[in-house]
Amino acid sequence: MTGEELVQVFGSSQEFVETAADALKEQPADHAQGIRKSIEAAYQVAGCRYEYGSSWGSKAGWIYGSTSEDIQTGLSIHARGWKSVIYFPDPPAFLGCAPTSGPDSLTQQKRQCLAYLYLLCWGFCSIPELCYAILPAYCLITNSNFLPKLEETACYIPIALFVIFNLYNLQEYIATSQSIKAWWNNQRMGRIISTSAWFFGVIRMVLKLLGISETVFEVTQKDQFATDDDNDGVDARAGRFTFDKSPIFVPVTTILLVQLTSLAIGLLGLRPPADGGQGSGPLEIVCSVWLVLCLWPFLKGMFGKGKYGIPLSTISKSSALALTFVYLCRRSTQMG
Repeated sequence: MTGEELVQVFGSSQEFVETAADALKEQPADHAQGIRKSIEAAYQVAGCRYEYGSSWGSKAGWIYGSTSEDIQTGLSIHARGWKSVIYFPDPPAFLGCAPTSGPDSLTQQKRQCLAYLYLLCWGFCSIPELCYAILPAYCLITNSNFLPKLEETACYIPIALFVIFNLYNLQEYIATSQSIKAWWNNQRMGRIISTSAWFFGVIRMVLKLLGISETVFEVTQKDQFATDDDNDGVDARAGRFTFDKSPIFVPVTTILLVQLTSLAIGLLGLRPPADGGQGSGPLEIVCSVWLVLCLWPFLKGMFGKGKYGIPLSTISKSSALALTFVYLCRRSTQMG
């Protein structure tokens, strides 16, 4: 790259451009200019307006305009031919999704491809997540089953998978000095995010590909809490969910209402007669209860006030969707 091209990419700092050129040539940087001049250049590069007119945010540095800039940045630099290497200092730094050890570079590349595939499929996971979320409720409402009965030996297979997976996941948290509360928070947020943010992300991307709507990244305001001096500086409201009229809360609230309705139908004996004696059983009830526990912050939000309560408009929309789902389930039973 010529000097003018380097300036267009890396900005107007001559010292920084020369350092970048040496790095691209895999040559050691020349520090003869002195520490004072380097500090002045660092102040210039760190300025908020330095990136204007350069390629920072698009071709150089972190990719802007996304909440997942780390993933997009990694994809872009690997697409340009960069290779990953294992860098595991003591103490560990920059811990993320990348593997910290491996037998050879080929295995690392395969793991890297699998990691990118996993990350890129996050949004699409919302569709099966939604289907699995409403499946226990559907079985309770229609008195059908998708899991074996407790009298059957096969029932121990899903039970064992559920217990082993969660115990192994919990062990990973404990091994990395994290608490059980952190594990549970990630468990419930996994269900909440996958059925709300990821789902809307897929919808927005489909609309963008169809040319109907453009994806807009908007930085939202974060809640500010004042600390309580009588409680060692810890705010009692910290960790509580806040809600607004955004449609992103509608799917999760709908799932919660559907689960509560199905549990009421199942526990009160309002289920229709089972077809061939294969009605819903305790395992379907356990699945619905597990989802209600994961969505407990939304249940509290339905009775909360102010920003800690789900708006009436969101509850109304979710109630209408939940009643429609129950009606369609009963209608399918009658038609069957």
